[in-house]
Amino acid sequence: MKNSPPMESASASIDRKIRDLGDWRGKTLAKVRAIIREADPEIVEEWKWMGTPVWSHAGIVCTGETYKSVVKMTFAKGAALKDPAGLFNSSLDGNVRRAIDIREGGMVDEAALKDLIRAAVALNLLCKSKAKSRSPRTGSKRAG
Repeated sequence: MKNSPPMESASASIDRKIRDLGDWRGKTLAKVRAIIREADPEIVEEWKWMGTPVWSHAGIVCTGETYKSVVKMTFAKGAALKDPAGLFNSSLDGNVRRAIDIREGGMVDEAALKDLIRAAVALNLLCKSKAKSRSPRTGSKRAG
């Protein structure tokens, strides 16, 4: 039996996607990725759902989807985040997710996006901390 070739890392898959797009979408995705990494150096890159870049820290922070006319950053818990800069401009009707659609020639406020990413990470860490303080069977807090 032959050994199967090693799987490409998520980061390498994202590199390849950026390169293969070869247009404004690739440049935009690369810029967004750089902002995400600057905002949270501990962020983990993942490759899910047959080709979607995903950034996680204590849970999914956001995805980076590419379509014909937009690069879409979808925040997994976006509805729970404060967005004082008004970056969210898509998926505004849902109870959980929020998204930022970036069109050709457009870019988001880098400082505001970093704040949003940090807030999403903080929310993930808070949710994870709360989950650990609850009993797995009853959902009640454990006795100290």
